[in-house]
Amino acid sequence: MDISVVVPLYNEEESLRELVEWIAAVMEENGFSYEILLIDDGSRDGSWTRIVELSGVHPEVKGVRFRRNYGKAAALNEGFNRACGEVVITMDADLQDSPGEIPGLYNMIKKDGYDLVSGWKKDRKDPLSKTLPTKLFNRTTRLMSGIRLHDFNCGLKAYRKDLIKSIEVYGEMHRYIPVLAKRAGFERIGEKVVKHQARKYGSTKYGFDRFFKGFLDLISISFVTRFGQRPMHLFGLLGTILFLAGFVIAANLAYGRFVLLEYRMTERPLFYFGLLAMILGTQLFIAGFLGELISRNAPDRNKYHIDSATDDNRDKNCRVSLSDK
Repeated sequence: MDISVVVPLYNEEESLRELVEWIAAVMEENGFSYEILLIDDGSRDGSWTRIVELSGVHPEVKGVRFRRNYGKAAALNEGFNRACGEVVITMDADLQDSPGEIPGLYNMIKKDGYDLVSGWKKDRKDPLSKTLPTKLFNRTTRLMSGIRLHDFNCGLKAYRKDLIKSIEVYGEMHRYIPVLAKRAGFERIGEKVVKHQARKYGSTKYGFDRFFKGFLDLISISFVTRFGQRPMHLFGLLGTILFLAGFVIAANLAYGRFVLLEYRMTERPLFYFGLLAMILGTQLFIAGFLGELISRNAPDRNKYHIDSATDDNRDKNCRVSLSDK
């Protein structure tokens, strides 16, 4: 199969028929073999009824319905697990993403060799209250991740199949799939300017609180990416620095008290800062040590993403080698 189109949706009953027919027309025009995965994230309208109807008319349509609303990341992750196409395209169900961009995205993956291509809504048809926070969010993410994309949150993206099978999307991490991909070793990340359209039906499902959640998720993913398998490198370093700073303060005060006989240590406010620094330093060091123990005993501690190998049946070869001896 050439393409899997994964569409997470929530209360998008009005747009589904037009979206599916538009995708089908683009696929047939370009001769692609394809499937459309519609992931209903606990919709409260008639979205699931519409999906069942569409799957009866279009055999390429496959639907999944969650019992409740889990969020876009969960819907994408479920779609990724079920996708069979060599290239996986994600898009929103509100008709603001154009299926006409699919051939260009597909070619950038298959012909240009990208692992991931993110859409860039350069001319965005959204109100100022949505575009300004998004620009701030994108700028912060570029700075912290080192990935030069203009629009991390664009729903229209294309992925190589082995990429989406190598990552897990959870929480609100759908915004940071390029960061997760880079962490997994997929560094050929590109960008394509895509057409963005004004919302035709319904209203946006996102509130202003998503930017606060996104910022917290960015901190989490930055930490996990850099120190997830070596927490001692962060906590141990910070703990050591704090403890040494506190020790130097205490030593200086002890010299003034017992050698110069100038004052009592407990009379100096600096004494309490030094004591606090040593206590915090010790706690951070212990936190790093415990994190290291947890990391070393995690079930996936030795799980690595293999790009290619000359032999994929190592156990068989080991048995042959032993029998030869």
